[in-house]
Amino acid sequence: MLQALCIKESEVTLSGECFCGEIKYRVEGPLRDARSCHCSRCRKAFSSQAYAYALVEPDHFNWVSGKHLLTSYIGGQGFGLQFCSKCGSTLCGIYNNEIHGITLGCLNEDPEIEIGRHIYVGSKASWEIIPDGAPQYQEGAPQNA
Repeated sequence: MLQALCIKESEVTLSGECFCGEIKYRVEGPLRDARSCHCSRCRKAFSSQAYAYALVEPDHFNWVSGKHLLTSYIGGQGFGLQFCSKCGSTLCGIYNNEIHGITLGCLNEDPEIEIGRHIYVGSKASWEIIPDGAPQYQEGAPQNA
């Protein structure tokens, strides 16, 4: 049996928006597998020491307004990010042009979820201190984690 990837799942209806408020979304289903990635690429993508991200089923996610302002960056293997073309806030991750997960920092409410793992801590910024509690992996988490 697989271990749970987060301490608890979110089961509330959530709303989120970008920094300028032009793009808004709603999540009507559980968030799962909350994680924080500390690799150098994520530091650049999110202009931060790490990112906080949770998976969501595509059919539980809806754009409420401002979808026309979304800009997408697609990297390797079909994974990418969508962000506001006005203010630059990264709102979600996509895989093969479908919503994969959301960045927790753009939520308006408490998602009632906790980070279940810190990944790529082997390349974290030297000035970052990761809190105790959640498992840490030098690279990506093992398949059975």
